[in-house]
Amino acid sequence: MIEPQIPSIDWLAIAPELSLFAAAVIIVLGRSIVRHSPRVFEASLLTAVTGIVASAFFTALQWIIVRDDGPYQAINGMVAVDGFSVFVRTVVLLATSLALLISTGYLRREGLEGPEYVALMLLSATGMAVMVSANDLIVVFLALEVLSIALYVLAAFDRNRLESQEAGLKYFVLGAFSSAVFLYGVALVYGATGTTALTGIARFLATTGLLETGTLLAGLALLLVGLGFKIAAAPFHMWAPDVYQGSPTPVTAFMAAATKAAAFGALLRVLMGTFDLYRVDWRPAIWGLAVLSLVVGSVGAVVQTDVKRMLAYSSVSHAGYAMIGVQVATDRGTAAALVYLLVYAVSDCRGLRCRDGRRASGRRPALARRLQGARCPRTGPRRDPDPLPARAGRCARYSRVRGEAGCLRSRGRIRAVPLGDHRHARRGDRGLRLSPHRARDVHRGGGRRCHSHGDPEAPARGSRHRNGARRGRSAGDRAGVVPGRILDFARDATLLLGGAG
Repeated sequence: MIEPQIPSIDWLAIAPELSLFAAAVIIVLGRSIVRHSPRVFEASLLTAVTGIVASAFFTALQWIIVRDDGPYQAINGMVAVDGFSVFVRTVVLLATSLALLISTGYLRREGLEGPEYVALMLLSATGMAVMVSANDLIVVFLALEVLSIALYVLAAFDRNRLESQEAGLKYFVLGAFSSAVFLYGVALVYGATGTTALTGIARFLATTGLLETGTLLAGLALLLVGLGFKIAAAPFHMWAPDVYQGSPTPVTAFMAAATKAAAFGALLRVLMGTFDLYRVDWRPAIWGLAVLSLVVGSVGAVVQTDVKRMLAYSSVSHAGYAMIGVQVATDRGTAAALVYLLVYAVSDCRGLRCRDGRRASGRRPALARRLQGARCPRTGPRRDPDPLPARAGRCARYSRVRGEAGCLRSRGRIRAVPLGDHRHARRGDRGLRLSPHRARDVHRGGGRRCHSHGDPEAPARGSRHRNGARRGRSAGDRAGVVPGRILDFARDATLLLGGAG
C-alpha cells in the first residue's frame, strides 16, 4: 500500500493569507453566536484591522527573509515567496484597508451595517493574496475563484437598490465565463508542457523545443483573456461601467484597486516568470491591449455623467498605462508597473469617496475639489495637498517611460542621454526628448529622490507658483522622498521566480 506523501508546510510562506482568512472566520463565528448586538459590526471591524495588521507583519518578515536570503518556493513549489509577491500583497493590503475605511461611514449611512460585508471583503483579499504568490496555474485559478465569488456577493450587497442586484448578476455571469476561459487555457498549457507549475513550465520551455507551438500559444492567449477580464483591459472591459455604477461605492473602490493589482500580479508572474522565452509572441498582444485600453478608456470617460462610470473607464485607461510596463518585458518595466499600481490604488480609493460627481463644482464645490485632488496624484499638479505626494504620479509615469526608453536603447533605436545633458536623443529625424529638468534622480543620504518639476524657471512663472511653493515646501520635500522609496522598493521587488528556479 502506497502511503500518501504530505508536503512539508512552511507556515510563514502562507501566514499573511492565513491571517486574513482567520479574521474572516472569526467574524462569521462571532456573527453566528451574537446575532442582535449593536456592537457586532464594530467588533468585526476591529477583527478585520487586526487581521490586516497581522498579515502586514508577516509580509514584512517575508521581505526581510527575501532580502537577506533570496526568493524561495514553499509547499511543494505551489507558493512563491519573493519580493514581487511581497510588493503586490502590500498594495492589496493597503487597498483593503482604505476600502474598509471608506465602508464604515457608507454602511452606516445606507443602513447596511453587517459583519458579513467585512468577512466577504477579507475573504476576497485572501484570494488576492494567494493569487500574487501562486506558483502554479491551479492555485492561480483557485485564488481567482475565491476572490471572485466574494466580489459577486459584495457587488449585490445593497439589497435596497435594483442597480446593485443587476451589478452582482452581470459580474457573476461574465466572471464565470472568464473563469471558464482561463481554466481552458490552463488545460491547453498543461497539454503542451505536461505540468501546471509555473517554474516547471519555464524549465520545460527552456530545455525542450516544441515542434508545434499552436497549443501552447492558444493556451497562453486564453490565459490573457481570463486575466484581462479581471484587470478590465479593453476589449474585456464591458462589465466594468455597469458593475462599478451599481455596486456600493466602497466595493467599487475595492474592485478598482485591489482586484486590478492582484490580477496584474498574476499576469506579470505568468508572462515574465514563465513565458519569458516566448516574449516575441505575447508582447504584440500586450501592446495591442494597452493601446486599445488607452483609447477606449480615455474616449469613454469623456462622455460620462456619472462619476463611477467615469472612473470605470478611467480604470480601463489606467490598465493600459500599466500594461506599457508589462509590454517592455524588462525588470525596469516591471518595477514601473508595480509603482503605477500602488499610486493608482491609493488615488482611486480616495477618488471614490466622492460619490456624486454630476455638477459637483456648482452644488458642492468642496466635494469637487476633493475629487479633483484625489485624481491629481496621477498627473502630479504642483498644489495638490494630498497625503500621497502629487509627484508620485509623475514619478510613476516617468519610470514607465524610462523603462520603455531603456528597452529601445538596448535595441539601438535611440542613443543614451547622459544625466544632466540638455541635448536630446533622436529616433530617425524626430526628437525623443528626455528632459533633465522634468525628471532626474538625486541621490541624497543613500536614498533616491525623484524630481518631476525641477525647472529653475518655474518660480518666475507667476505669483501663484511662488505662493504654492512657499506653502508646500515641506510637502514638496516629502513628495520627493516618498516616491523615491517606492521606486527603490519596486526595483528590489522584481525577483520573479522563473526559468530553472
